[in-house]
Parts: sequence; C-alpha cells; structure tokens
Amino acid sequence: MNQRAKDLLISGARELGIEITKEQAQRLDQFAEELKKWNKKINLTAITDDDGIALKHLVDSLSLLKVVRGPGKMLDIGSGGGFPCIPVQVVAPDLEVVSVDAVVKKISFQKQAVRLLNLANFTALHVRAETLAASYPETFHWIVSRAFSDLPSFVTMALPLMRTDGRIVAMKGRNAAEEVEEAAETLERLGVLVERIEKFNLPGSDEARALIVMRKNV
Repeated sequence: MNQRAKDLLISGARELGIEITKEQAQRLDQFAEELKKWNKKINLTAITDDDGIALKHLVDSLSLLKVVRGPGKMLDIGSGGGFPCIPVQVVAPDLEVVSVDAVVKKISFQKQAVRLLNLANFTALHVRAETLAASYPETFHWIVSRAFSDLPSFVTMALPLMRTDGRIVAMKGRNAAEEVEEAAETLERLGVLVERIEKFNLPGSDEARALIVMRKNV
C-alpha cells in the first residue's frame, strides 16, 4: 500500500483503541499487496484502492478487537478474502483462528496469505458452516461474522459450535438495532441474549458500524 494508506491503517486502528506495532503494520501491508495481486485473477473484493483496503478491510476487521480478546479459539464464518480473521490474527496472535468459507478460491487465497505471513494458529477450511458441528462441537470462545447473513441464521449456525461461556459477534452497519429488534423473538426462542451493541463510526469516514455481542441465556 502507499504511505498514505499505511498511515490511515495505523491512525484508524488507534482511533478504535488498537495499537499496531511496526512489524504488524508491515505484515498487514504484505497481506494487502497479496490481496491486490490475487484480485486480478479471482474476485476477492470490489475494493481495490489502497485507502479503501486500509480502512474498509483492515481497520474495519480490526474493529472486532474492541470486543474480542484472546487467548482463546475464534471461528470466522463466511470469511471471504480473510476478513476479519486474518488481520485480527496478525494483531492478536493469542487467538487460535478457524476460518470457513464455501468458495474454494477464497480459501485458497487465505491459505496462501497464511503461509506468506507465517500465521501459526490459523486454519482455513473450505466447508459449509452448517457441517462444522460434528468436528467442532462446543469448541469456540468467539464466533464472528462480517455482514455474512441475517442474525437468526448466523446464530443458529453458531450455537452448536460455541462454548457455554462463549460469545457470538455479528459485525453490522447502521441498521444493527433494527436487526436486533426484528430478530428478538427468534433469539429468545434460541436461548440467546444480546449482551451489548458496540456502535462506532469507521475511522476516516461517516460510515456507521456496530458489533452485536450475544451469549447463551444460562
């Protein structure tokens, strides 16, 4: 990425309360360059400019660290080009990450990026999330998704995979409160409580973001 984008990455993360080391910033830049290279061959993202990648992919992904903390196991469902899971693992290596997507080309890219960045605690799987419960029952401390699906569908997939004391985090935009209200009856029936909604603006923009944090009602 160009220098302006690198600066936006560091300042944007800082605005969210996340300090990035020089080494982490270099690895995130390396990831961005690999993303741009692969995107010329396969469709990973419509965002191709350096500033956009820095803010709308990298900083947006790192916003998850406002609520997610390691050590522990994190599952990213519908991770696409590796967002938020790869930037999060670069900055929070004490999280053991499993990333799943149904598109094989996107998982192939993630595996290459993981090799390039030497991420030791990262597993990328080409599977449908609905099939994971047999392999990972009640395994994860954190289950996350970035605008992957509606809340009831996401929570239904996540519940069999989550530890009793775990959390489900949906990364959403400005309509998060409305989505929670619409899903309220279903979430209650599933035995899930909305613990909090962390609202903020994406740094460097007026784009609203929200992290919906949910837990089992036990």
